[in-house]
Amino acid sequence: MDKPHLYEEDVSHADSLSELKAEAEHCTRCHLYRNATQTVFGEGPQRADVVLVGEQPGDKEDLAGRPFVGPAGAVLDKSLAEAHIDRNRCYVTNTVKHFKFEPRGKRRLHSKPNATEIRICSWWLKNELELIRPKIVVALGATAAGFLVGNSVRITKDRRKIFHPEGLPPVLVTIHPSYILRIREREQASAEMREFVRDLAEIAKYFSA
Repeated sequence: MDKPHLYEEDVSHADSLSELKAEAEHCTRCHLYRNATQTVFGEGPQRADVVLVGEQPGDKEDLAGRPFVGPAGAVLDKSLAEAHIDRNRCYVTNTVKHFKFEPRGKRRLHSKPNATEIRICSWWLKNELELIRPKIVVALGATAAGFLVGNSVRITKDRRKIFHPEGLPPVLVTIHPSYILRIREREQASAEMREFVRDLAEIAKYFSA
């Protein structure tokens, strides 16, 4: 029998990220937990000045139980380093905590979470942000930007802009690093990488000394 769902009116009583993570490990709020290996919660310091939010864990993350440890994570790490930002001082997480995929033989291909899945799972992200209270949030890609800022946001026109949503810290909008991996032309990918580094460099001023 499935474990009981947490409902929208439920409030986490966790006093720390470790307690919240322990709660999330048993999450059955939506059906995605049934096929995923495990919940992939965020990681980083509870007093992080910067929170980086992606869409959902990928195949590597689902198996490892950690966010951004696959190919997109490698791009993120390299870009943060080039922007002179220490990833260890950031909190990294996703809007959706379980890997949604379609099986293709032995492979598991990423499948975009729908609006209901995002709405239900975002309960965890809201609690993460409430505990951390960062100075700025970086929305990596359309899913995170849409949830944090609103569905009218467009990465192409709003990239590098900083929004001020009600009840949230400022939000910087940029691409998801996986976008760079999908570019086949090397020069175009290099140019996109440079732009991504420029985007991330905008958050340097938000770190406490």
